[in-house]
Amino acid sequence: MALRMWASSTSNALRISVSSKAHLSPAFSLSRCFSSVLDGLKYASSHEWVKHEGSVATIGITDHAQDHLGEVVFVELPEKGGSISKGGSFGAVESVKATSDINSPISGEVVEVNSKLSESPGMINSSPYEEGWMIKVKPTNPSELESLMGPKEYTKFCEEEDASH
Repeated sequence: MALRMWASSTSNALRISVSSKAHLSPAFSLSRCFSSVLDGLKYASSHEWVKHEGSVATIGITDHAQDHLGEVVFVELPEKGGSISKGGSFGAVESVKATSDINSPISGEVVEVNSKLSESPGMINSSPYEEGWMIKVKPTNPSELESLMGPKEYTKFCEEEDASH
């Protein structure tokens, strides 16, 4: 009994799940124990990411942020046509754990909002860098991107931040 309880708590801590349908899936699966950080993106210390392509920048929250938030149940985003300022809040994410402001890593005009998130806010958890993007912005000051971290810097930042907690 004690061994079963230890195994259960250990698997929960490591996020390992044992499948009872071994013929349909592997004997075990590892969920994200470590957050993913993608090349080609810029990262803010407030855990938002930016993908700048041409005249538009796509913004969302990082895998690290969604992992700490837990299951996202509601997202509040700005209206198309509004303006956002670097460091200012442009929305909020509500999870089963907490509600958190979403801060803008750059300034600009909102040209598109991911309306799918109002119906399926969990896409932020399942696909934070793809289907879980939040807004697309026409940057007013593209040089603000230079102050953001690259993948290696952001990974180091997250490791140091996690170690201090």
